[in-house]
Amino acid sequence: MRAKKPKQKLVLVGNGMAGVRTLEELIKIDPDLYDITVFGAEPHPNYNRILLSPVLAGEQTLDEIVLNPWSWYEEHGITVHAGRKVVAVDRVKRIVRADDGTEAPYDRLLLCTGSHPFVLPVPGKDLEGVIAYRDIADTQAMIETAKTHRHAVVIGGGLLGLEAANGLMLRGMRVTVVHVSEWLMNRQLDDVAAGLLRQSLEARGLTFRLGAHTQELVGDETGRVKAIRFKDGSEEPADLVVMAVGIRPNVALAESMRLHCDRGIVVTDTLQTVTDARIYAVGECAAHRGVAYGLVAPLFEQARVAANHLAEMGYGRYLGSFISTKLKVTGIDLFSAGNFMGGEGTEEIVLNDPADGVYKKLVIQGDKLVGACLYGDTSDGPWYFELLREGRNVRGIRDQLMFGAPGV
Repeated sequence: MRAKKPKQKLVLVGNGMAGVRTLEELIKIDPDLYDITVFGAEPHPNYNRILLSPVLAGEQTLDEIVLNPWSWYEEHGITVHAGRKVVAVDRVKRIVRADDGTEAPYDRLLLCTGSHPFVLPVPGKDLEGVIAYRDIADTQAMIETAKTHRHAVVIGGGLLGLEAANGLMLRGMRVTVVHVSEWLMNRQLDDVAAGLLRQSLEARGLTFRLGAHTQELVGDETGRVKAIRFKDGSEEPADLVVMAVGIRPNVALAESMRLHCDRGIVVTDTLQTVTDARIYAVGECAAHRGVAYGLVAPLFEQARVAANHLAEMGYGRYLGSFISTKLKVTGIDLFSAGNFMGGEGTEEIVLNDPADGVYKKLVIQGDKLVGACLYGDTSDGPWYFELLREGRNVRGIRDQLMFGAPGV
C-alpha cells in the first residue's frame, strides 16, 4: 500500500481580507494539500476593514464585521498566531519567526502584509490624540475619545476621511475636515460632483477647510494635541486629529527578506514574487505590473489566481484590474470610472440637477465611452463600467447614453 503523501506547509503572514480570501479559494480547490499556519499582528480574527466606518458611526458592532470567526480556522485545521507580528523570515531554512519567538517552517509562503497609513511628517505628529485610521484599535480609540473630548480635525478629504468625520460627528464631536486639494475626493470626483457632496455634508454639520496646508500640530502642557496650525498662520482647535491622507504598501518585512520591492512587493502574473517562486504576495502589499491596488475587487481577483497556483493547478493568470469606484459616502451614492475628468480630444455629456441632487457626466472619445462620474443616482454605473471595460462603440446609442441601458 502506497504511503500517504505528507502535507506541504503553507504559512500566511497577515490575517486580513486578502490573505484569508486566498485561503478560502485554496480550500475550495484542495482542502487537504497544506498544513496552514496564519500569523496576524492584530488580536482579532479576519474582519471586514471596509465596515470600520459603520462601527465608528455606531451602526454596527465589531462582532458584526467579523468575516471568519475563530471557529472557521478551527474547522479547517488552521493554526492561528493572533496578536503576533512576524519580524523575520529565513528564506534559506524557510522559517518564519514572530516577535514573541514563535517559529513556523514553510514550503510555500503567502505575504499579505497590507498597507500602513501615511502620517504627515509635521511637528506634533507624535502628540497624544493624533492617530491614523486603519484598524479596530484606531476605531476604538476614536470612539473613546469622542466620549470625553469636543473638537476633532480630520486631515484628508478622501473617502476614509469623510467617513471618519461623519462617524465622529454622529458621536457628538464638532468636526472640521482639512483637505489640501481644492475639492473633496479629488481622485474619484470632478469639481461639480465634489461641490454637491460638500453642500450635502455641510448641511449635516461638517465644516471644511479646502486648499489648506498643515504646518504643525500644537500641543498643550500635558502633551496632548490642542490645535492644528496652517501655513497661512491660522489655527483650528483640535483635541483629536485623525490622519486619513493615504496608505503605503507595507513592505518592511519583504525588504528585510531581500525581496524585490517597487511600489510594493513585485509579483508576476501568478502572484509569485519575482525574487522567490516559493513566496506569493496578494493584496495592498503587492505590486503587479507597476500597480499596487487598494480596492477590494482586485484583491479578490488576485486571491483566486494565487490560490489556483498554490493548489498546483497552474493555469490562472492575473492580468491586472480595470477598476471603478462605487461608493456610498455617509449615505450618498457616488460612482466614477475611467477618465472622468475629460480633457483634450474628448467630449462631455452632462446632466446636472442640483434640486434633485443628481449629477451625471459621461466622457466620450472616438465613439467610445472613456469615463463616467455619477452623483446621487448611480444605478447605471455597472452598465457604463461594462461599456468602458469592453471598449464598445457607442455611436448608435449616444443620444440615449444618459438614460441608461436600452430596453431596461
